[in-house]
Parts: sequence; structure tokens; C-alpha cells
Amino acid sequence: MRYPHDMTQSAEFLRMTLKRMAMHEAGLNPFNFSVWYEYVSGVNAALRRDMDTILAEGGRLNDEMIENLYRRYVSEVDLETAQRVGENIGHLVERVSESAARAGAQADLFGGSLGQLYSQLSGKVGSPEDLAGTVGEMIRDTQVMQQAIGTLQEQLEERTREAELLRQEVVRARQEALIDGLTGLINRKGFNQALTECLEQSCDNVPGPCLLMIDLDHFKKVNDSYGHVFGDRVLSKVGQILKANIKGRDTAARFGGEEFVVILPQTASVGAVRLAEVLRTILFSSRIKRVGESEVFIGNISTSIGVAEYIPGESADAFVTRADRALYAAKSQGRNRVCVATEATQDA
Repeated sequence: MRYPHDMTQSAEFLRMTLKRMAMHEAGLNPFNFSVWYEYVSGVNAALRRDMDTILAEGGRLNDEMIENLYRRYVSEVDLETAQRVGENIGHLVERVSESAARAGAQADLFGGSLGQLYSQLSGKVGSPEDLAGTVGEMIRDTQVMQQAIGTLQEQLEERTREAELLRQEVVRARQEALIDGLTGLINRKGFNQALTECLEQSCDNVPGPCLLMIDLDHFKKVNDSYGHVFGDRVLSKVGQILKANIKGRDTAARFGGEEFVVILPQTASVGAVRLAEVLRTILFSSRIKRVGESEVFIGNISTSIGVAEYIPGESADAFVTRADRALYAAKSQGRNRVCVATEATQDA
């Protein structure tokens, strides 16, 4: 775990980080925060050595220096870690902002009390110059403290907004990394994650899950006859049809090339076969317009589909392998048909 700190430790590191940031020229942004947080927390020894050298020479860190340090020592963090860091920063800054607000309220009360005391003392004492001067100085100090805390709160609120934007950007990047750009379905990596989650949530007393492994028959011939642009239109159309005909927790993905897969979390084999036949029929009856040619359509998109129902205890790889073998059984039997997987094989 990169940041093994509890809330108390993190809050102290946050205080130290903000203090260090304020002493240098770089802007108060999430990248600057990340560099200093890793420095003061001691989680990044290489970064600390480099920064200690710079600081020992009396250097003041500017935006360019911070960016170089960030890219060299921090930016290698993967997306999952970056999201966790962003969320942690957001929570920490939010907590400190709340603390600053409470401190500001307390300072207001303190200032009011001192003002009241000053008025009372001025009224009861004939010449309270010394006492009044002291209390007056305390009031002025309190006013300065109030202003400083107000400024700090404004800065922390702005950092909170920046941290939230950073977290949203990381989340968006992670989501985009799981999407196939051509079909709009999730890609192979997204499928692997979805299948893992599906199997973790499966129950012995609930039917399914089932997998549909779908492959476009003779797709190379489509590309050779009509071109890759038309081939991409076919793949995009398949993606649209799959998205339009699955529901609820079902998930469609582009497995690779002209191969697709559908996860059906709570569907038994009978229902999965029924859906597979519906998809095969819809795809076969679809007509796709050729690019640049008016009223010229290509139809009869032939697909072979393998169906496998999960066997409790089998691995994800074995589950996919059985669906894949059912797919190739459909191809060997003449294509444009649905085949159901057998029980687990010896090497599964």
C-alpha cells in the first residue's frame, strides 16, 4: 500500500505539506501537493533525496521544477493508485477546511469576548490605558488571525475543487480505458474485470451466470469484398444491436477482432440460448448501407454463437474456454447457429 497512513497521520502530513508549499514559488495545485505530500510523508525516498539536494542549495521550487519532480518520481503511479490518492487528498482537504471553518468561528467568538471585556473595563476603570492597550492589541491580533483563517479557508476550498476535478479526470480516464472506440462496448480488459466481479457475486441458489461467445462468420471475406471501412461499420452495427438487446446487469463486450461476448449474470442456459437465437436472427436480418453508395445495402450477417453456463468452482478462464469451444462447435456444424457448451473438460 503506497499511503499506509491513518486519518491522524494524514492530517499532520497535510498540515506540513501546506506549510512547505507556501514557502515556494510553485502554484498551489494537485501536482505540487502530490510532490510535497510524498516528500513529508517519506513514502518516496528517491524524491526526498533529490529535493533535499535542491533545498540544501537554497533552491526555491517553481512550477517547472515541480512538474519535473512529479513526472520523474510520482507520475508512474497507475490509474487505480492515482484515483485512490485523489480521493484521499479530497477527503483530507475537506476535513482541514472544516477544521479551519470551526477555528474561524472560535476566533470570532474570542474576538467578540475580548471586545466585550474591553468595553466593560473601559467603563469601570478610570484610566485603563495600559489594560485597554493590551486588550486592544489582543483584539487586533485576533482580527488578523480571523483574516488569515478566512484566507486559508478560501484556499482550501479551492484546493478541494481542484482535487475533485483531478479525481473525476482519473475516473474518466479509467472508464475510457475500458471502452472499445469502434463499437462503444467495453473492451477485453473491461470484460475481464466484469467477469471477475460477476463470478465473485454469483450464488449457488441463483441460476447462471452464462456466457455468449459470438463470432461473425467469414468476416475476412467481408473485409476483402467490401473494404475495411465497411467492415468497421458492420462491427459498429453489431455493437449497437448487442447494446439494444441486453438489459439490467447483462454486459456486452468486444472480445477481440470480430468476436464478441455477453455476460448474463442471472440467466440459466435455457434463457441464454433463447437470447442467443434472438441476437443471431436480428444480426442475420440486418442490412447495412455501403459507404458512399446510395440505396446499396449488405445483409445476412451470419454469426456463430457458443453458450456456456457457469459450473460452481470453475475458474474464469475455464468458463471462457467452454464458451469458446461451444462457439467453434457451432462453426464446425455449419455456422450461423447456436451451440451449448458441455460440462467442464479435464483440462479446464
